[in-house]
Amino acid sequence: MAVYTIDWNATPPGDCRQGAVSIGNFDGVHRGHAALLAQLRRQADAFGGPAVALTFDPHPVELLRPDQAPPRLTTTEDRSQLLLGLGADHVLVLRATREMLGLRAADFFAEVIQKRLRARALVEGTNFGFGRGREGNVAMLAELCKSAGIGLTVVPPVILDGIEVSSSRIRVALTSGNVREAAALLGRPYRLHGQVGSGQRRGQKLGFPTANLEQMLTLIPGDGVYAVRVSHEGTMWPGAANIGPNPTFSENVRKVEIHLIGFQGDLYGKSLAADFLERLRDTRPFKDRAELIEQLRHDIEQARYIANEPEV
Repeated sequence: MAVYTIDWNATPPGDCRQGAVSIGNFDGVHRGHAALLAQLRRQADAFGGPAVALTFDPHPVELLRPDQAPPRLTTTEDRSQLLLGLGADHVLVLRATREMLGLRAADFFAEVIQKRLRARALVEGTNFGFGRGREGNVAMLAELCKSAGIGLTVVPPVILDGIEVSSSRIRVALTSGNVREAAALLGRPYRLHGQVGSGQRRGQKLGFPTANLEQMLTLIPGDGVYAVRVSHEGTMWPGAANIGPNPTFSENVRKVEIHLIGFQGDLYGKSLAADFLERLRDTRPFKDRAELIEQLRHDIEQARYIANEPEV
């Protein structure tokens, strides 16, 4: 298994050619994408070719309409590893350019799918769009595949609680702080990466040192206090995360602060990945230091219990 990043008009590595291909942004790699990958695996196995997930970096909207681009749900690295974990033999990341995004649908099909990938089968969802302005749809793709002798499998959407699983639905859940719903849609807890920066060390003075996350590339859940699991240098730690301003100390800046329960040591400059398990409460001001400390103790005990559950 491998992840390849190439120019859109370059010839892919030989082990990515003559296989079954699924094309998409795969943001979040949620349950709907898992259904696509399962079918992709079946198609590849049927004729003994590779299962290839073809995606793009940056996201096309980030190039064409950067002011309208939604925050990502996964880093490029996480997305690739998740796709491999769902059954892809290889992940092929095309460097998106305005030239590529300007191709008509038929030209994209001819240049990328036929000429460079020499695909033998395609697997897509019902709302798949391709080519300039997403002019190509599944109906057009079916005609192109038929003419080219390429098999096409269209996978219906995954429905959860009567609504289609989608990246936009996951963003709504996360923005409102509903990380339990987001996890149900993703098939795993939502993960936020960041690097630990310097803070005011207020948590340390209160007896609960926190890591202040910075340089986050994906969506930050809505304000609140959360139970999390934190990955650091191969070890998972239970943790309590606070997202938002600190009204007790009249701070209006929105921050992400995480207390790693039981951890001893200096995290400054280190990379952390936090899996969000459950929202515990709103952020709110406290009348004094003693009331704040009592609430923090309660938050940490709740977070410890939730993070130590075998499945969340």
